[in-house]
Formats: sequence, C-alpha cells, structure tokens
Amino acid sequence: MIELHEISKVYDTGKVKITALDRVNLKIEEGEFVAIMGPSGSGKSTLLSILGFLDKPDTGKYLLLGTDITGLGDDELSHLRNHIAGFVFQQFNLLPRMTSLQNTELPLIYAGKRELKGTARDKVMAVGLSEREHHYPNEMSGGEQQRVAISRAIVNDPMIVFADEPTGNLDSRSEEEIMSIISGLNREGKTVIMVTHDNEVAGHAKRIIRMRDGLIVSDEKKAGKREIRQKENCLSIREIIGEKSVTFGSAEFVDYLRQAVGSIFSHKLRSMLSMLGILIGVAAVISMIAIGEGAKESITQTLSSLGTNLLTIRPGSRRQMGVALESGKVTRFTFQDAREIAGIREVKRVSPSVIGRAQAVYNNKNWNTQVWGTGVDYPLMRAAVPVSGRFFNEEDLRTRKKVAVIGATVIRELFSGSNPVGQTIKVNHMNFKVIGVLPPKGVTFFADQDDSIVIPVTTGMYRLLGKEYIDFIDVEVADQALIDQAKSSLMKLIMKKHRLTSEDSFEIRDMSDMRNAMSTTTKTMSLLLGVVAAISLVVGGIGIMNIMLVSVKERIKEIGLRKAIGARKKDILVQFLIESALLTFSGGIIGILFGCGISILISVMADWAIKLSPSAIFLSSIFSILIGIGFGLWPAMQASKLNPIEALRYE
Repeated sequence: MIELHEISKVYDTGKVKITALDRVNLKIEEGEFVAIMGPSGSGKSTLLSILGFLDKPDTGKYLLLGTDITGLGDDELSHLRNHIAGFVFQQFNLLPRMTSLQNTELPLIYAGKRELKGTARDKVMAVGLSEREHHYPNEMSGGEQQRVAISRAIVNDPMIVFADEPTGNLDSRSEEEIMSIISGLNREGKTVIMVTHDNEVAGHAKRIIRMRDGLIVSDEKKAGKREIRQKENCLSIREIIGEKSVTFGSAEFVDYLRQAVGSIFSHKLRSMLSMLGILIGVAAVISMIAIGEGAKESITQTLSSLGTNLLTIRPGSRRQMGVALESGKVTRFTFQDAREIAGIREVKRVSPSVIGRAQAVYNNKNWNTQVWGTGVDYPLMRAAVPVSGRFFNEEDLRTRKKVAVIGATVIRELFSGSNPVGQTIKVNHMNFKVIGVLPPKGVTFFADQDDSIVIPVTTGMYRLLGKEYIDFIDVEVADQALIDQAKSSLMKLIMKKHRLTSEDSFEIRDMSDMRNAMSTTTKTMSLLLGVVAAISLVVGGIGIMNIMLVSVKERIKEIGLRKAIGARKKDILVQFLIESALLTFSGGIIGILFGCGISILISVMADWAIKLSPSAIFLSSIFSILIGIGFGLWPAMQASKLNPIEALRYE
C-alpha cells in the first residue's frame, strides 16, 4: 500500500537546519497495524505527517498504491486526506461550537456527501456515544472526546487510519477503550498507522517501528497471521484524485452558511464590532442621500411653483460695482408693451404685474402682507390655480374690480384657517372680496410664497398701489427649446419699441437658468454627501478586514483541522468570504434601518425635506456585501494558504 524511497525532511529555522527525516525507506502493506515509536525529536511525528499527506518531503518518493504522490498539489493532497485517510489526534481537535454529531459530519461536508448524515450517526453509535451525539466537547470526558475524534476519522470509510498519540491525554480505562476501538478498525481491514511513546499501547500493534535522529533503527513484526477483510473494486489513486464533487468547493453552500453563522454567534462582541463600521457607513449613505434627494425635490417643487419655461422682464438700470447707471437708462413698461410681447411667435402667455406691501384687516385681526397685481393668465403660468373659489377674469381686470385671491399664510393669520371665500377684507382701508384660495407652496429660499394677496393688475396699479408703470412682465415660452430664441426676439422688440441702444436698461431673467444652477448645486451637494458616506463604508470595510485577520489568527488550529480532514483551499476561502459577507450584509441591513430612522428623525426635528431612495438602499446593500467580500478576501486567502501540520501545532 505505502512505499517510501529515500524520504528526507529538513526544517530551516533561520539560524539552523534540523533534519527531521534522513533518507527513510519504508513499506507498509494493506491491513497492517503499525506503531511508530521513538524519543522526542526522533522524527516519528514528521514521518506520520508525511504518511498522512499533511506534509511533503523535501526529497525522495512516496508511492501510494503504486502511484507517486510527491508531486501532488495541496488540493489533491486534501482530496486524499478526505477520501483515503482518517486522523485521530492526541489533542482530539474537536470544534467547540459543534456537537459530537456535527464534528463527525465535517469530513462528509468536504467530501460533498452532506446527505449521508445517517452515516455520521451510525459512526457515533459505533463508538458508543449514541446518547451523546448532541453534546458539545466541553460537556464530555477526554475518552468520549477521543471517541468522537475516531468517529470523525472513519465517517468517510478511509483505507488508512492515522493516530498521533491517541491515548496520550487519557486515563488507563479510557486508554484501553480507545485502543480496543482502534484494534477493531484494524480487524475490519483498515490499515492503522499510530505514533506512540507508550510500550503498552504499542503492544496492540502487529508491527513496531522505532526511530532515532530521523532514521528507522528497528522494524519488528509480530508473529501470527493477519486477518484482513479485503475490499473489492478499489479505485486507483488517480481515479480518487480525479473525483469531483457536485457541490461548490466540495461542500454545500448551506453548510458554509451554517458554519459562518455559528462562528459569528460564538463571538458576539467581535461580530458586533465588525458590523459597526459597515452599519455606520450604510446608515450615513442612506441618510445623506435621503437629505440630498429631499433637497433636490424641494428645489424642483419650488422652481415648478415659479412656473415652467418662464421669462421675467424687469425694467430699471443694472448696477455695476454697486453704482447705478446714469439717469435715462431706465426702461418703463406699460400694458402696450405686454400686448406687443404677446404677439411674438415663441410666446404662449403674458402676465404684466405690479407688487407692493399692504396692511390686510379682517374683523379684529390684521396682517402685513405682499400684494401682487397680475393678469388673468397668472395662475396657469405660476402654477397658482385656486384650490377653492376662482381666479379673477378679464371682466374683473377691465373694470378694476376689488377682488382678491389669498394665500394660506394670510388665511391662517386673518381667518384662523377657516374658509375665507366670499368674505370681505380691508387692504390699505379698501374693501376687497375674497373670491379664491391660492394653492399652498411653502417657504422658499426667497420668501414665504403663501404670504400673499393676488388682485387684478389694473386694480393694483390705479386703485391700491398708485403706480403708473408695470413692475415686471412674466412671459411663458411655448417650448423649452425656444427659450433662447424667445429671449432674442424680446430684446429686439423692446430695444426697437423704446429706441434703446443698450441692453443695460432692462433685464430678462430666465427661470430655467436658475433651475439648472440650483439643480447642479444640489447634485454636487448630493455627490459630496455620498462620497463622505462612501468613505465611511470603506473605513468599515477596513475594520472588517482587521477583525477577520484577528479571526484567522484565533482560528489557526481550527483551519488546520479542517484542512487535515479534507478541506481544500477554496473551501476555507469560501467559508471565510461567506462569513465576511454575512457580517457586512447584516451590518448593512441594520444600517439601512438606522439610516431610514435617522432620515425620518431629521425630517421631523429639523423640518427638512427628505426622500428615501430605493436605489440607494439597494446599492448600499450590494455595496456592503462587496465591501465584505473585497476586504475579507485577504484574510480568507491567508487562511486558505495555511499549512495544515503547522496550523495544528500552532499555540
């Protein structure tokens, strides 16, 4: 079964080289029970590690069933450990977070045989622990723990059982029980190779090999016929190595997930600290984007309330460096100008306006507010169609009728919120009948849009405010694409009509320019907030990486055990990546809840507009998982590269 030819192993400590094995030659037949003995440092444990595919020789050949395996890679050796070898360790090496049954199942998981759970239960029963299968290692005696280790070693029905000081930590009674089980395995036809320093334990073996200074100094075989139950249709080594599991990474995803969850819950404080960075980052992203999107939507609503495709023509001199231009450079607009502007092809509607402040009185309440004198197209141009009552018409405009449409703030101050339509108010001692209620628009950067009274422009000019000229003219362009053309036509018309040589005596304000500027500002603000929040996520990812590196350091022996029973590099890699992704995803979910809560709290307490973005929530979740995978990759790779024998010896 096994042939070693000139096998040597040298350990380089940096200062000195230690020869653990020196050109060892050895043959072991199928079905033998071999005990390897020798003093400490004789090389017996190193020989067992090489025989059990845990380590590689520096020189020489290792023939297993006639096939040279010295050139096999780590994953191929892991496959052999899982399918051919079973290990029983002196320190038991049971995973403390798993029951005896779950510990026994581990090799099945890495063999892709998770469905054979009944086999694991049978092996636990075979070593006499049927009533202890749901107990954890700390709930069992040393002898019981070693029995679990034996059941784990034989669950995949290996050809060879390797035992490293299997009774070293046991009392005499437990020692006899364990050796009885191991001898029984040999009688069933399994090859047993055992390292021991105890002559009494070695007495159970049929062959005793003694070592000293890396050399085999004696090889004694006991007389007597070996009873071996031969197996039929044994696969060759190449066929075993060529077997591929149908599951990803030789283990089912659900088992990776279950083990990751177990690891997270077994280290609750460490896991909470790991999630904290991602939690803060995701919460920051959600709340910052909610605030930014809310501000953007608020500005959009405000600008929409000012009107779409709107140009405002204002007379008067522009100021340069705080000094007005000379007299005579001021253009005054009249109703005739408004009528001629309405005739321009690109213009859809026109509304001449005057503005001023006045004292409004109703019964014993009074309020100083802003009065707008406008045209009949004002509600359509400024998104101000009354929510109750009506707007004034051409007849009201022509007859300079004293009618008014009032805003929500005026209603609150004069009528205490009751319906004002049909009531009469005094505006600067003149009686006005309230015929409508303006839609609420809220407070903008400029002023309270609801604190206003709208009256016919003719009434405002000639009866209330005593003005001879129009303060400004609102012009609605038929299409957004025609705004530049409309501005050019307006300038030509005004300059020609008023015989102007310069454009400095009037100005045309474009609301779309203001909208674009403010939209750009809010986009920039949202981007900056998002970048700051993303930095928080990255910082959280670095925290995950640090915690995972600590986790790898703490679990070196566990990783060594998993590799010893057949876990491949990708099995360890995927398990740690799932654990990292699970931590970040959990932190991300909690962060989403916190982010939404913080956003709502800010909205309530600070009266800020917010808008929770489903896309931001989704992207934060995905990004948190990617952060976990990205920053968990390095620790996972470090874990997957650990040498199993060095990891098992780590203290």
